Amino acid sequence: MKNTMKTVFLMTLMMVLFLLIGELIGGKTGLTYAFLFSLAMNFFAYWFSDKMVLASYRARQVNEAEAPRLYSMVHRLATRANIPMPKLYVVPTETPNAFATGRNPQHAAVAVTEGIMKVLNDEELEAVIGHELSHVLHRDILTSTIIATFAGAIAYLAQMLSWSMFFFGGRGTDDDSSSLIGELLVIIVAPVAAMMIQMAVSRSREYKADEGGAKLSMKPLSLASALSKLQAGAQQIPMQAQPSTAHLFIVNPLNAQRFAKLFSTHPPTEERIARLEALAAGKNLY
Repeated sequence: MKNTMKTVFLMTLMMVLFLLIGELIGGKTGLTYAFLFSLAMNFFAYWFSDKMVLASYRARQVNEAEAPRLYSMVHRLATRANIPMPKLYVVPTETPNAFATGRNPQHAAVAVTEGIMKVLNDEELEAVIGHELSHVLHRDILTSTIIATFAGAIAYLAQMLSWSMFFFGGRGTDDDSSSLIGELLVIIVAPVAAMMIQMAVSRSREYKADEGGAKLSMKPLSLASALSKLQAGAQQIPMQAQPSTAHLFIVNPLNAQRFAKLFSTHPPTEERIARLEALAAGKNLY
């Protein structure tokens, strides 16, 4: 229920941002088009955004015969979590990482990169799968996938506005200076607002998924070890990832030098590891 309300709030907030940008680009006509566009985006984000995310990373669906090691881990943990077996995908990149997507546990997908299956041992990979299934179990996946869709759309619309100003010099209202200032603010604020929403949702849910994944896999120290390896791997082999979908991954796939830690969609890996070590020392997970 909590995540359902969060999803409704985010979709409403994104709609408001669309309407603001539409009004600045085209006045009442732009407002109307923005409203229709936002309705279409809400429908699209709910039903198809997961498929678009998987397609954008050229993820290939695999079965038990093609990936027996991965299938066995996911099936075992899904049974333990009492959720349906999700679809499995492999992303063709050497960057070690993983993410989950879908609109609910009955329509979930777990994607891992080729690199992660080479870098992690069985216990570490199982702990990572536990983390991703925790997202599925807690119904984080719909919220995260919708955020990815809208963050990308908002960045695109803000870019359209900037090009509109460059070629046409704004809408030409009675108060050109006020209009120009408003448009400049939207160009700057809209992408930042989308990024802040990504950060606010992603950081808190990663801590919860770490804890849930550690309990589900019963391997908190293996998850801590995996996070350390994945962080190093992401820095050594930066992924060609889209900023709008970076929050979906278990560790930030973007090069740390490109984005300051202050604006990272993920909490510090060192803090996540410390929490997992404390969890292992202070609680009996068996």
